[in-house]
Amino acid sequence: MSAGASVSLHELNAFDRQRFVSTLGAIYENSPWVAEAAAADRPYSSLSALHERMSGVVLKADESRKLTLLNAHPDLAGKAARAGTLTAESEAEQKDAGLDRLSEKEFFEFHRLNETYRKKFGFPFIICVRRHSKDSLFRQFDLRTKNDQAVERNAALKEVIRIAALRLNQRVAGVDQLNVNGRLSTHVLDAYSGRPAQGVALELHELSQVGSDHLIVAGVTNIDGRTDGPLISGRPVPIGGYELRFALGDYFRRSGIILPDPPFLDKVPVRFSIADPESHYHVPLLATPWSYSIYRGS
Repeated sequence: MSAGASVSLHELNAFDRQRFVSTLGAIYENSPWVAEAAAADRPYSSLSALHERMSGVVLKADESRKLTLLNAHPDLAGKAARAGTLTAESEAEQKDAGLDRLSEKEFFEFHRLNETYRKKFGFPFIICVRRHSKDSLFRQFDLRTKNDQAVERNAALKEVIRIAALRLNQRVAGVDQLNVNGRLSTHVLDAYSGRPAQGVALELHELSQVGSDHLIVAGVTNIDGRTDGPLISGRPVPIGGYELRFALGDYFRRSGIILPDPPFLDKVPVRFSIADPESHYHVPLLATPWSYSIYRGS
């Protein structure tokens, strides 16, 4: 069973109908009817087959039921979030996206955007928040509010299915896993000495034009010049801008190299962007005391 999964697919197939529905009833927000329909087609041979069946139930539902499903979702950083009345799933997702640490200015901007969107379309703005940085969420609000009704309803349903895929992948362990997670990693090579750079302190920050930057993780490279684990994994890598900061000056001083004071290169910032949350982004740094280069690796 995968980490965090509450049940295996084998166990799920063997549950009675009531337990099957109670286990998967929250995969689609406050809409257990999706799980009820999927229960009849057991057994499922893979997680992909189960996800396809559940998404098919939604896409084949009548327009009234689709609209009810859309309206079952909460606003982003809305009143329900502040009141603590979100479902456990929505609360965790909004927290992962940093929507629990908004400034008052950001909160009121989300409120304004939610109201504008709901007034135009008649349902809340729905997006798989775990795939987006805060800046990306604001951009998506702007882009999607320009859609017409039919295009936007389809876009919202697509996001509902993306949310459900992430929830299902977390809840159920199968022989397969859904393609919902990405990975971000780094590797530092000492091009001066021709070896991996062990002991380089680094920080990963999410950049923001609408608020303050956010430290995601700090670490130190190991004997292979890598961090002991990916910088981001087990989830989508949010769309947005990032900066890796490498403490090269400290590393080269400890290596016994005589450096000027201050050194030519001290803390080296590397800025890059993520566009595909489900991909592996590898950001290697090749460095000497006087130069560095990066590229997107694999």
